[in-house]
Amino acid sequence: MTSASPGAPEAPAAKVHSTVAAACCMLHPSAGRGTVCARCPQKGMTMRSLCIALSIVMASAVVAAAPKFRSVWKAPEISSLNFAGKTVAALVITDDQSLQISAEEKLVRELEARGVKAIATYKIVPREELKSADKARGWYERRGVQGVVAIRPLATEVERTAPVVFASGYDTSFWGYYGYGWSSVYAVPVGTRETTTVVVEMLVYDATRDRLAWRAVSETKDPKDLQAFMTDLVTGTVKEMRKLKLVR
Repeated sequence: MTSASPGAPEAPAAKVHSTVAAACCMLHPSAGRGTVCARCPQKGMTMRSLCIALSIVMASAVVAAAPKFRSVWKAPEISSLNFAGKTVAALVITDDQSLQISAEEKLVRELEARGVKAIATYKIVPREELKSADKARGWYERRGVQGVVAIRPLATEVERTAPVVFASGYDTSFWGYYGYGWSSVYAVPVGTRETTTVVVEMLVYDATRDRLAWRAVSETKDPKDLQAFMTDLVTGTVKEMRKLKLVR
């Protein structure tokens, strides 16, 4: 069995396991470091069950960050399209230049890993010409771009919910409660919960024919980190392209 080299980045699954192990140590302080799982049986099934439950919860938290595709469209002739070995431009449409650069670079890396000759749009189209379709088209054509993978944020949806407690008086007597209740019911807010959903569209174009090949809209709830959010989005997009055999 091989072991990870010193200084190598820890895989997500390993991070979850490490965190769970640390949590189990807190639950079972008498266990020495590295002996959490071995010591749990001595405390019976309750401690083991806690560790297993914690593992499931934390693993679920990792998965929950992934974007959810809520609508997908593909062209009827998409089965004949494959970008392996072809030049494909990565395009992220946003006014945030740093986000555009980092996200396009992420997309380029994912596509290159799938056998595509990917290139970031920010590298081939000057910033001052980026928003002009006519000017950008010339740059794309001169670089021989055969396909485009575009990502564009559409909206941020914020949902606020306020749990309430219904209150009334004179509840020791039913009829006292009945009369008072109909005239004086009121709601007392006890807190507000806010859920932010980021909606993004992803599109794949066959640039040789200037035709849309695939489109999807994703939603991600409460993204905590912008860079991590874009990484998940890029990974999810290329994964969908792989399912359609657009990339290998």
